[in-house]
Amino acid sequence: MSEWLPVVLIPGLLDSARLYAAQIPELWRRGPVTVADHTRDDSMGAIARRILGSAPPRFALAGLSMGGYICFEILRQAPTRVAKLALLDTSARPDTPEATAMRRVQMTLASNGRLGEVVETQFERMVHPLHRRDPLLRETNRLMAEDVGPEAFIRQQTAIIGRPDSRPQLAAIGCPTLVLVGEQDELTPLDRAVEMAHGIRGAQLVTVPECAHLSTLERPREVTRALLEWLKA
Repeated sequence: MSEWLPVVLIPGLLDSARLYAAQIPELWRRGPVTVADHTRDDSMGAIARRILGSAPPRFALAGLSMGGYICFEILRQAPTRVAKLALLDTSARPDTPEATAMRRVQMTLASNGRLGEVVETQFERMVHPLHRRDPLLRETNRLMAEDVGPEAFIRQQTAIIGRPDSRPQLAAIGCPTLVLVGEQDELTPLDRAVEMAHGIRGAQLVTVPECAHLSTLERPREVTRALLEWLKA
């Protein structure tokens, strides 16, 4: 039996605690679960400091997409406090000029009251074709964006644009690490997951079939199973 650890979950861009709704009850059996607030600051450093300020002294840390970027920053600031790490549908790379340009377009839309357009467009890219007609999944995605709101979305995008390259720190990560990715993830594709898994000593790579970027919502059972195995390791 592994140690009883509190778990800190970090959502992605425009995501709220609803992202982990299927996982939280099961993870709770292994220890207390907290969903971090990543909405109030506009830099990775400030977001990580805020999360660390309220986190347990030592914890298991998991983040999806933007949540993974924040995980890397938490590791930069307090590596000894992270007992286990799970990187879900994310990347260690910095933003590309093309991605930054798209983010700035989305920020302008959000500031002009058109966040709903951003949410609808991104949904098509974030989920597997098999799930694009799922009304519950679409509504959950819309509600998460509503939870976050346009002002926080702009802060989040600012933080993502300014994030550093985390690839140089991969070799220094020494805690048990899970790298999970939807097999058809277009936003942070499989090769990014392979890169992280190969860079982190002893990391486990899990690919989820018939799944894209929102793995915790698209394939909740598979992701929950992987997270439970990670906590047991």
